[in-house]
Amino acid sequence: MSSTYSFLNVQAAINGPNGAFPLGAGSGSAEEGITIVMDEDKTTVTLGADGEGMHSLHASKVGTVTVRLLKTSPVNALLSQMYNGDSSDAALWGQNVITVSDTARGDFISARQAGFLKHPDLTYAKDGGTVEWAFKAIKIDQLLGAG
Repeated sequence: MSSTYSFLNVQAAINGPNGAFPLGAGSGSAEEGITIVMDEDKTTVTLGADGEGMHSLHASKVGTVTVRLLKTSPVNALLSQMYNGDSSDAALWGQNVITVSDTARGDFISARQAGFLKHPDLTYAKDGGTVEWAFKAIKIDQLLGAG
């Protein structure tokens, strides 16, 4: 078991009706990298009048995947083309699959039925900055490895 982490071990990709390409190490990722956020709690606790409680297990797996790229990353153009293609027809919208894995840790995340949240905000300033692409996925499964 290694106690060292490196983004160089992160492999990520998007695959959909309008393209397939890498999003992880080597794609011009910004320092902030990739974030996976689940939208809903997995449980609700209901308390009775006598202080006893009940858990309700929620089925939701909806969440957001955010990919941050340097302004100069060529992947921005690919994602922009994918966004335009996906948004041209409702049959194409929300059909992307995003995978993220850390080969050293053994982590694996799969985000299915992912659609662009919006075309990203753009800033033209003294420094190039970053471009954030956010996707809403209906089903996100995560498995963290033992590494």
